[in-house]
Amino acid sequence: MILLLAGTTEARNLAGHLASSGLKAVASLAGVTEEPLAYPVETRTGGFGGEEGFRSYLRAAGITAVIDATHPFAEAITTRTARICLELGLPYLRYERKIWRSQPGDAWHHIDSYEALPDMIPTGARVFLATGRQSLDRIGPLLPGRHLICRVIDTPTEPFPYEGEWVVGRPPFSETEETALFQRLEPDFLVVKNAGGTGRGKLDAARSLGIPTAMIARPPAPEGVDRREQLLDALEWAETHGDTF
Repeated sequence: MILLLAGTTEARNLAGHLASSGLKAVASLAGVTEEPLAYPVETRTGGFGGEEGFRSYLRAAGITAVIDATHPFAEAITTRTARICLELGLPYLRYERKIWRSQPGDAWHHIDSYEALPDMIPTGARVFLATGRQSLDRIGPLLPGRHLICRVIDTPTEPFPYEGEWVVGRPPFSETEETALFQRLEPDFLVVKNAGGTGRGKLDAARSLGIPTAMIARPPAPEGVDRREQLLDALEWAETHGDTF
């Protein structure tokens, strides 16, 4: 049985191919999104109860291999999972999409952490945060005096905790949609994690509108682990390490 740590478009696409190939798999979702899209394999939701809970689950569920297809910035999950799989002798694959690369006309400012934002974004600026709800409490205290616009998937139940507002929307977003949104909200700056994948609409819209972008570098994968960026390569790995019904 393959454990697929999921929550990304890549994970859901891979799950479909695992199901079509007759491979035994269970997808695991963190439970952050209230109404996640369905997966074509057995699915569990929620945490494992810490490291010991994760070890117990791996044994009880008969997991023989783990594919980590979580968000490229889920650094803590990836580091922990890779280490535990190594300790238990379980095959582990980090499957993540390719990073975005700048194109002619992009006004990207490459940074390694949120802490670089205050020196880059002037007071009074309108800042569109395409980094998710979980990053807001790290970014908010760093940018007082700026109007922050944070996009989230689920409608928040709490008021916006800083100077600014929520924007609700479920990806993917086309360039046309992003352009219309930016024209309405008039951000002076865009903050993006270099998650890669198909969600370039916001980047293309920012380029066409001349909006500068703070591009946060992706954390490195753990050393010495198997990595794949292509769906068929990940599926080939799964076929080598998985079991069929």
